[in-house]
Amino acid sequence: MNKLEVIPKNIVLIGFMGSGKSTVGRELHERLGYQLTDMDQLIEESMGKKITEIFKEEGEQAFRDFETLQLIEIAKQTDKRHIISTGGGIVVRAENRQLLKKLGYVVWLHAPEEVILERTSRNRDRPLLNTPNAAEKISQLLAVRTPWYQEAAHLKVDTAGLDSGEIATGILESARYHFSHPV
Repeated sequence: MNKLEVIPKNIVLIGFMGSGKSTVGRELHERLGYQLTDMDQLIEESMGKKITEIFKEEGEQAFRDFETLQLIEIAKQTDKRHIISTGGGIVVRAENRQLLKKLGYVVWLHAPEEVILERTSRNRDRPLLNTPNAAEKISQLLAVRTPWYQEAAHLKVDTAGLDSGEIATGILESARYHFSHPV
């Protein structure tokens, strides 16, 4: 049996930028003690530059290639459990969506467009939103990505109006059930 055929007890956070993946990931890490893997941070450390620089110098396609390679490397780490906080665009590739589910329990953190705009407007390190009309770009990207988030996720959590502790509690209860009742 291939090692990836056994579903590890990782918790994988997906969702659009500004949905709370990094914050909730840190909360889950604190509660469980699982290794926290923030994919954006991992990519920046591995490539020695900010994601905005990678997009500018090498383009989105090169970034997505590297993102997929990092996901494959994480999947090979079966010796410990992880909280994996992914980048917002990880779902654009079908191979990534399949791999995400093999990694463990996939939770889609969702927030309404206006909440995402408010949360991301304070951060200039969002290369896909460095545009004159960020609200329109968010709407366009969400329209494309929403079906992919749905496809990849075991659970959808609306994060607007909840703090990271409340979100983490809900995720942990659902994950416990998921892992004790495998499909």
